[in-house]
Amino acid sequence: MDETIQYRPSFALLELDLAPGDSVRAEAGAMVSHSDGVAIETGATGGLLGSLKRSVLGGESLFQNTFTAETGGSVTLAPALPGDVIRHDLEDDRLLVQSGSFLAADAAIGLDTAFGGAKTFFGSEGLFLLELTGTGPAFLSSYGAIHEVELAEGEKYTVDTGHIVAFEDSADFSVDAVGGLRSTLFSGEGLVCRFTGPGRVWLQSRSQDAFLAWLLPKIPNQSSGG
Repeated sequence: MDETIQYRPSFALLELDLAPGDSVRAEAGAMVSHSDGVAIETGATGGLLGSLKRSVLGGESLFQNTFTAETGGSVTLAPALPGDVIRHDLEDDRLLVQSGSFLAADAAIGLDTAFGGAKTFFGSEGLFLLELTGTGPAFLSSYGAIHEVELAEGEKYTVDTGHIVAFEDSADFSVDAVGGLRSTLFSGEGLVCRFTGPGRVWLQSRSQDAFLAWLLPKIPNQSSGG
């Protein structure tokens, strides 16, 4: 399949050109349009229990849509939030993705949840991350623009948990407080993810948590009092 990504990085639209027999799996609600000759099948990927696990633990949709080009055709997809979309080709390897950043992948790519360590329960990724395995293209989305960082062997890099999109399995990581108790409580940073290379890390230039922290206090209180 070939892709075209338009209107990036603010309002990315992914267009996939599918050859006859090509299939792509996408998050429910991601479809914008498709051409004639493309069939849609909705199902619980990995069975109902596997899909339920991803939904409850990984924050993804319970059901996903699989688009198959019977005679060739195209599909356009877009994430729920304004931001970017990138393509990453897996080659019999493993990619860890934060909840909400998976947009679509070749139907041959395995999708599961992976335990991120106990400390990630307190980070924005949640206790579990999404695990993509196999060979084929995957498409990731972000809130804001996507920035790629490639870490050399032993190189260390610190990222706010709310800005992580995905990272390669070769990169080791831990979730820690940003500093001492005062920094954790009052710096506005909370917890950070400390990566050690080698491997690539993809970041998003905006944080949903930071946006909500700014927005919610400005919403008038809709209490029922007089």
